[in-house]
Amino acid sequence: MQSNIVIAAFYHFADFPDYAEKRREWLEFCNERGLKGTILMASEGINSTISGSRAGIDALLDFIRADTRFSGLAWKESYADFQPFERMKVRLKSEIVRLGIVNLEPKNFAGTYIKPKDWDEFMAKPGVKIIDTRNDYEVKIGHFAGAINPKTRNFRDFPAWAEENLHLSPETPIGMYCTGGIRCEKSTAYLKTRGFKNVYHLQGGILQYLEDTGNKGKKWQGECFVFDDRVAVNNDLAPTSVGSCPDCGSPLTTDSLKNSRCGDCNKSLI
Repeated sequence: MQSNIVIAAFYHFADFPDYAEKRREWLEFCNERGLKGTILMASEGINSTISGSRAGIDALLDFIRADTRFSGLAWKESYADFQPFERMKVRLKSEIVRLGIVNLEPKNFAGTYIKPKDWDEFMAKPGVKIIDTRNDYEVKIGHFAGAINPKTRNFRDFPAWAEENLHLSPETPIGMYCTGGIRCEKSTAYLKTRGFKNVYHLQGGILQYLEDTGNKGKKWQGECFVFDDRVAVNNDLAPTSVGSCPDCGSPLTTDSLKNSRCGDCNKSLI
């Protein structure tokens, strides 16, 4: 039987200069339908993971797409038996995913998409370099075999890592991936500004890859970290445990993993 909580993850880059004026309307719309999660708004677009009933999620998606700037909005869905968020938040930001590089224009300048069904074959091509754009605590939970781990603590650390470590020929084919795709929109655009000519990324990210392929090729190793109380999902996108604190035995949470410290006993997890 399908779980009754629908979790929708989506982002969309668009010119959204009036985003601050929309905040209250969007928040009230979500609250009236019992939705929970976070919507980030910025002049460059929106980014969200949100959960609730089937009717509530459908109503919100229709509401957002009624604005022609977001008519092409796509999203990914998964399900849970519990509500993974505590409350509803609509936050105003300077970027919907923070890289700290101005004038990237990912909606016009991002790398070339590789469909999930073609990703395994792409990774196996001679000379291709695969880069995981997520943070180190996410990579430790799961990753594609052979991918480069920049070992960043925050996405905004990626440009400095690339400047110091990515000494490749401009012709080198580079494939990048992240959880849902949004970080790659910016990281691939950034690499193109640095002169790399053959930059690609996994369309829809790890979540879309798992949904479309079920990891039948066994190229994905481990679980996929998600930024809510599910903590991580398996190949079937079902919530799964990522372990417990070795000192006190408490289940690890998203904050524990991000901070590398148990939220209960405060012992380091490193």
